[in-house]
Amino acid sequence: MRLPVILKWMDAEKPDVLAVQETKVMDDQFPLADIEKAGWKAVFRGQKSYNGVAFLSRKPLEDVDAGWDPSGSGEARTLVARHGDWLLINTYVPQGFEPDSSKFENKLKFFAGLNKLFAKHVGPETPALWMGDLNVAPAEIDLWDPKRNAEHVCFHPKARAAFAAVRDGFWIDLFREKEPGPGHYTYWDYMIPTNFPRNRGWRIDHIMGTPVASRRLKKIGIDRAPRGWEKPSDHTFVVAEFS
Repeated sequence: MRLPVILKWMDAEKPDVLAVQETKVMDDQFPLADIEKAGWKAVFRGQKSYNGVAFLSRKPLEDVDAGWDPSGSGEARTLVARHGDWLLINTYVPQGFEPDSSKFENKLKFFAGLNKLFAKHVGPETPALWMGDLNVAPAEIDLWDPKRNAEHVCFHPKARAAFAAVRDGFWIDLFREKEPGPGHYTYWDYMIPTNFPRNRGWRIDHIMGTPVASRRLKKIGIDRAPRGWEKPSDHTFVVAEFS
């Protein structure tokens, strides 16, 4: 978690709620004091050196649930809370490592487990958002080089099929409700420094909404600017506004 970048962005944009992934700290090491000093509330679920999810908000969230474990791995990858009448689901989906690895199988299992949890807790008329680093580019226009990355774990046919099975007939890709075109990305790999200035990225961070959430959507976009700040994350912010 790039805390200075997050606090700078929140101070400028003043969102009601921000979903954060990859905090990479145990709960007793979470920077709660710094966040509260800046005027924000936080709920979180951490894990040493890996994973970790959090919500930062203006007002305290309700019904916070850190118990969702879609794959049964015990990893800190899911956090659920309520904000007014909204159900907010923050997930950090496993990246998958390699298609023939157990980590990739865990990724597929994670999606299948989420599907069961959604069926139990979310209805089509529930104002709900499923958001976070979902580690899947859904279509060819969601990454700069789909042919070269056809077997990549974040574009692999099995990963996309698992993601589609969760979404099918229920979750709506809210960004694509407003922007159907290519070239819009949320992640640019650090390993090749020219990727960001040349816009060679991936759209793997998403805000999915139920049908009622889609009807309440006013606008949504990707804020690229923070990716160019000093010591940024390799991901940037997806921002949505609702009525």
